[in-house]
Amino acid sequence: MGLDDMREPTFLVLAALADGAKHGYALIREIGVISAGRVTLRAGTLYAALDRLAGEGLVRHSGEEVVDGRLRRYYDLTDSGAEVLAAQAARLRGNAAEADRRLRSRRGMGTAPA
Repeated sequence: MGLDDMREPTFLVLAALADGAKHGYALIREIGVISAGRVTLRAGTLYAALDRLAGEGLVRHSGEEVVDGRLRRYYDLTDSGAEVLAAQAARLRGNAAEADRRLRSRRGMGTAPA
């Protein structure tokens, strides 16, 4: 996956796994928290993304347990996934810094954003 190709939901899945393994429902909740409620993934979308990311070697299935008669599958970030997440975060920080610089320049010219 190229960094320019990463969509926000993929970034959020990787970010949610950065601090440890989680099961699907916990990932859905955590993605909502990280995105301040802007992104809500449905279970089918999440598991399709996890399967794709596992195929790319960015996440791995790290266990399962039965809770209240339901199977919970846990996923974890791989070292490659952590590297891709770090590179993507750096790219986004760079883009944001450049946008901020240009907005400061614009304000310095006497034109404020609407």
